[in-house]
Amino acid sequence: MKTYFYDEQIRRFILQFVRMFSHYQVEFGKGRDGTITLYQVPVRYGDSSRQAAAIMKHNSENGIPTAPLITVHISDLQYDRDRLQQPSFIDKMQVRTRAVDENTGAYTQQQGEAYTIERPMPTPYRLQMNADIWTTNTEQKLQLLEQILTLFNPDLEIQSTDNYIDWTSLSYVELTSQTFSSRSIPTGTDDQIDIATLTFSMPIWLSLPARVKKLGVIRSIVSGIHDNSGTIKDLDIGLLYGDRISITPNQYGIILLNGQAQLIDSADSVNTGTSTVISTSAIGPRPNWATLINNWGKLTTTGQATLANGTSQLRVSLTSEPDSVEVIGTVALHPTTSDILLFTVDTDTIPTNTLDPIDAIVDPNKKGPGSGLIASADGQRYLIINNIGSSDNTDGADAWKGASNEDLIASANDIIQYTSNKWQVVYDASAKSSDTDYLTNTTTGIQYKWDGSKWIKSYEGEYEAGRWRLVL
Repeated sequence: MKTYFYDEQIRRFILQFVRMFSHYQVEFGKGRDGTITLYQVPVRYGDSSRQAAAIMKHNSENGIPTAPLITVHISDLQYDRDRLQQPSFIDKMQVRTRAVDENTGAYTQQQGEAYTIERPMPTPYRLQMNADIWTTNTEQKLQLLEQILTLFNPDLEIQSTDNYIDWTSLSYVELTSQTFSSRSIPTGTDDQIDIATLTFSMPIWLSLPARVKKLGVIRSIVSGIHDNSGTIKDLDIGLLYGDRISITPNQYGIILLNGQAQLIDSADSVNTGTSTVISTSAIGPRPNWATLINNWGKLTTTGQATLANGTSQLRVSLTSEPDSVEVIGTVALHPTTSDILLFTVDTDTIPTNTLDPIDAIVDPNKKGPGSGLIASADGQRYLIINNIGSSDNTDGADAWKGASNEDLIASANDIIQYTSNKWQVVYDASAKSSDTDYLTNTTTGIQYKWDGSKWIKSYEGEYEAGRWRLVL
């Protein structure tokens, strides 16, 4: 975790304070033609480093300070409890930028990225500054004081930065006290430089870093209440105020299968129980990703929406619950088919396996060790899709007896494993009606999920409206 943070906030207030005294002048006599010669009084920060001060004095103690001169320095910095507000408050604001032409680097008239800025409540302090006016005679002092003192009636406003989102940049400087002279009367000839001290006070804020979040903004709303059959879609008017609902553009769904995401209309998908297919009776043109993205995507400088191949993401929710786990993958446009995206899953986002992997999914009535499968060996695991053996059968299938010559009795959806010279059931699916388990088929690399009644692919399948989203 990064803990060091320095934003030069106090330094910026000092610089603004110095600039307040950077343009004052004094009269240095008159020329032969009667014109007045003016001298701009320099301003320095009084608490300079020892090395810088030595260089300015030419590394000698015999240098004589020049005058007139104004020096400023911090005399005090105190926590200002009178201005204390809610310390845990966080202010949020939305900022929209202008788009930048990728070729020229110039701003365009299109809207660019949008961000949410979270600004923690700043800490109040009161900064006290001293300004010392160094002069060699009273006339110089009076000239400078007359120019300075008239400005603080009662105070002078300053701004530490022109940052649009900095809500602490404005402050004011008020003159609280002054000392006219540092010398006693009568004066001698040993100390000819007189110092008049002005004391100022300004309320300031010290801020923590703001948090910047990229904001998803709705640029347009496309409304359609009819499905492809021409009938009005069902509307749930029983939602109470505050209920959370998910909205998907045009109520489109997707089918995620074999590394492809196909866009489907809500009236097109048909779930047969074992797989999801596309209805051949769909009315109208097939929905395509280009049209969807142009309506709801991120606009470029030309007004067209874009999908960044290999960078944009497709996220699908495994359940319809608001806090459902999402499987995430990058997408790219299909080179020839407009209603398909190529999907590459991020393996770190798929569910974690709860069971050891299997070697294959087999029909035990058609294949067996040494007959379509490799010979039995310790550790082999198979998921079977049909029943095998029976307690009424005194002589079961020879291929599944193993070296111990014991019959194997297992049911569809069970997992069997070869251990101690025999095949035995290690996962009884009939006893797992309320469980959810995950495993991977090492032969195909596909992950499967036991949903309590059958094995299905863990994240591939149909996702209705509200359970998927694109991140461009």
